[in-house]
Order: sequence, then C-alpha cells, then structure tokens
Amino acid sequence: MIKWWFVWGVLLLAWSCESPEDLSAENTFPKDNPPSAEKIELGRALFFDKRLSRDESIACADCHNPAYAFTDRKTVSDGIDGKHPERNASTLLNSVFLQTVMFDAHLKTLELQVLVPIQEATEMGHNMKVLIPKLRAIPEYQQAAKKIFNRDFDAWVLTRSIAAFERSLLSLNSPYDRFMKGSKNALTSDQRAGLKLFNSLYCTICHPAPYFTNFKAENNGLYQDYGSDKGRFRINLDSADIGFFKTPTLRNIALTYPFMHDGSLKTLDEVIAHYVQGGKHPKGQHGAIVAFKLTAQEQRQLVSFLESLTDTSYLKQIRTYVP
Repeated sequence: MIKWWFVWGVLLLAWSCESPEDLSAENTFPKDNPPSAEKIELGRALFFDKRLSRDESIACADCHNPAYAFTDRKTVSDGIDGKHPERNASTLLNSVFLQTVMFDAHLKTLELQVLVPIQEATEMGHNMKVLIPKLRAIPEYQQAAKKIFNRDFDAWVLTRSIAAFERSLLSLNSPYDRFMKGSKNALTSDQRAGLKLFNSLYCTICHPAPYFTNFKAENNGLYQDYGSDKGRFRINLDSADIGFFKTPTLRNIALTYPFMHDGSLKTLDEVIAHYVQGGKHPKGQHGAIVAFKLTAQEQRQLVSFLESLTDTSYLKQIRTYVP
C-alpha cells in the first residue's frame, strides 16, 4: 500500500521547490482527472500487471522499472513475441509536468499515451475490445472502478488511473535542487564548475531549468541519414520534421542510459562528444548546435554536473510501488 502522506508531501514539494512560475500547481493534474489516493493505487496495480499485455508477459513496469528511474536501461525495450519497439524507454519521473508526450511530442496527455504501448504490436500488443472485458472480470478492478469512478471498468478507468499513478512519481530533491534552494555545499567544486559550463554553452536552449527539457521536438543532428525512424516526420509526413524527437529531461540522466531516442549512445561522455562535434545533420538540426571545444577537465566537470541532477530519494519508497 502506498503511503499517501508521502505522495502528497512530495507533490507539495514539487509545487514549492522552485519559484511559482517554474513549478506551479497549474502544471500538475488536469481538471478532468483530479488525484485521489484510491485512483493512484488502482493505477499502480495496473502499472505492474502483466495481464495488460496480450500474452501476459509484460507490464508497464518492465519498460519503466523504478530501480532505473522508470526506464529499462535497454537500447530499445522488449515487447511481446520477441519483438522490439524502435525507441528507447523514457523516464516517467516528473511526468506530472510534461506538456507533450512521446518522442514525437504529438500527444498532449498521459491519458492518451497510456493507450499507445498497450495496443502497439511491438510492445504489449493487446486489443482494447479484448482487454477491457478481461480486466472488468477481475473483481478488485471492477470494484475499484465503481467506487472511484462510479462506472464499470473501461478504457476511461484504465487510462485515468495509470496516468494518475504516473503523475505521482516525483524526483525533485537532487543535489542541484538543494543547491538552488540555498545549500551551497550540495554541489562539489567540479559540479559547480560544470553548472557554469552548462549555462554558458547552448545546453540551456533545449534543456532549461527547472525541468531540463523544453518539451519540444528538436533535431539534435544525431545522424546524417535517419533511416527508417525519421522522428516526428511520421506524424504529418512533413520533410521539415525529419530527425525531430522530443527533448528528454536531463533529470536523473545518470540513471537512464543508454541515451538518445534509439539508445545509441551508451555514456554521458559519448553524448557530450556528439555535441562537441557539432552534430551530423546541418540541414535540419537545431541552429544552436555547433562545434565547440572542451578540455578533459571541463568535460569531467560537465559530466559531474549532470550527475548532480540525480535524485534517488524516491527509491526509499520502492517497496510501496511493487504489488
């Protein structure tokens, strides 16, 4: 059972850890899906339930493992029948603040996102017409749906519950956060130097604090030819969108390797090396991405700063997330 005083305490922390214009309550739960302890608990149970996949082999938590900051540390995740999706699993921590969802940055809510992996053939591969009656037949789920939503268990209940659980997953007490709130010893000298580097380079254009993402799809010049996965291009078939993928948050970046939409870069040093080189797709990549130089010491300091964005305090509650 989740300790709900902890959930609400963390939510209050999220609303107060930065200035009101940065982390405001307006960016939390939507009006049509207000939180409750019972709703989040139902979403938690569904999140860990392998019965949401067609062959009952994969739960949401298999691709979004709490121990790995709700990622899976795989290049691309494992789907049913030995299949694999094209893209790396993103962290769900702090998803309450997301303005867009998915690497194409085309979905506006977590409620819509929930449906994608459940029905995607290379992920959980289920048919909602089959899944919903199956879940409705589970007494605990049907009873919870009636109690919380005053309706039979259906797609509305499924998506609203899982989304509510995902929005309860917060990680906002990193050394960087404590430093910004006045604890000057929260960062080492290398991390402070790395923070200055981070702010002096073009990093903050796409990864501004406090979220460390701009929530937009950008072309970071990862490839000269994007091959079969051309990014946001597949949404509108607009060639101007080739190579555009949503900017990921840098929070907990030290825990969420491998990196990039396809998991092609294994370490933070590889990521920095990519940007130092100035990208490989000059016709489409973000105009701010240009080659620059870093000394070995500066690279170490930059990596050290990125590591300071790690907050594992949520792991103290790890047993509460497991059914």
